[in-house]
Amino acid sequence: MRARRPSFSHPVSRPRLALRRQRGAAIITALLVVTLSAILVAGVLWRQQVQIRRIQNQRLLTQAQWVARGAVDWTRLILRSQADTAPTVTYLGGIWAVPIAKTRLSDFIGKSGGADAGESAQTYLSGSIEDAQAKFNLHNLVAIPAPGLLQVDQTETAAFARLLSLLGLDGGLAKTVAVQMRASLMQSATRFQNPLSTTLGSAAAPQPQPGGAVGAGNVTDQPGLEGGDDESADARPLQFTSVDSLLNVPGFTPEIVARLRPFVTVLPTRTPVNMNTAPAEVIAAIVPGMSLSSAQAMVSRRESAFYINTASVQLALQGSGAALPPGTDLSQIPMDVTTSYFFVHGRVQYERAEVDRTTLIYRDPLTHTTRVVRVRDQL
Repeated sequence: MRARRPSFSHPVSRPRLALRRQRGAAIITALLVVTLSAILVAGVLWRQQVQIRRIQNQRLLTQAQWVARGAVDWTRLILRSQADTAPTVTYLGGIWAVPIAKTRLSDFIGKSGGADAGESAQTYLSGSIEDAQAKFNLHNLVAIPAPGLLQVDQTETAAFARLLSLLGLDGGLAKTVAVQMRASLMQSATRFQNPLSTTLGSAAAPQPQPGGAVGAGNVTDQPGLEGGDDESADARPLQFTSVDSLLNVPGFTPEIVARLRPFVTVLPTRTPVNMNTAPAEVIAAIVPGMSLSSAQAMVSRRESAFYINTASVQLALQGSGAALPPGTDLSQIPMDVTTSYFFVHGRVQYERAEVDRTTLIYRDPLTHTTRVVRVRDQL
């Protein structure tokens, strides 16, 4: 028998092996290209999605702001109608003092059908009106007896010091605030206003006396600045626009400002305190010799019968048991029973957009017309 020759597998030729390697590299390259293309396309689509989302948010925010503007106009109508029915008295029992809970917009305007009805069904309103003259106005710390002449009002500074003491704070900060307020108003156009427009209450405007004093030493041109006169200072403080401006005054902290916020405000002009709406702390501060307990009793009594004029307030002060200093002229206390400045706090929720808006509104005491003084949004 012939012996069978062993069979051997033929090795793959080098050209065919190189071809296989090239095909593998081409497949890997193609996969990398496809992957990179997918990543680039996904990035483009993501950026487009973000841009679309941003445009939608801007549209929703603009819509919410317009709804808030309409709510402010509606509030102005309420304030004017309230003044038409009770032109001489502003008290907490008025319709303006009723807060609005979170309510669907369609409940106000009705269901009209169509797209507008669908949008209003997703819009919610809430808010309240606050009497700005129920608080102590820091602008009262500076008197303007003549156009362009600014002087620290010592009587109002003492009242602010009493308020700080009643709240458990350092009363010495009142003088610092008065000096800072005077310095901040030096570049303000309001210092050229008619001195009659700065009168508080029903008392006549004080006439300037020789030497810069007004009346019986109520104001002073020498506030006792430490480190030099504020009129010669190179850098003047920013003008006060809200209670938060107190953070720029040395000695004030966020905790102190938060403590003062319910009792202190900053208005464009000097204003009296509305005794129908003011808290007991503010009443006790502006009336010399009045204790906090007497002021609280006075606040409790007005819940059953509000004050119709300043004469009734003076009678209530005389019968409150307050230890008024001898010779105290109650007519010179900056108090009233009506209000010209109001804070309107509103919140609008339109789908995922929300606008918290605080608007300061001025109501003319004679014509009852209203105008917006300033607007502050918290987005």
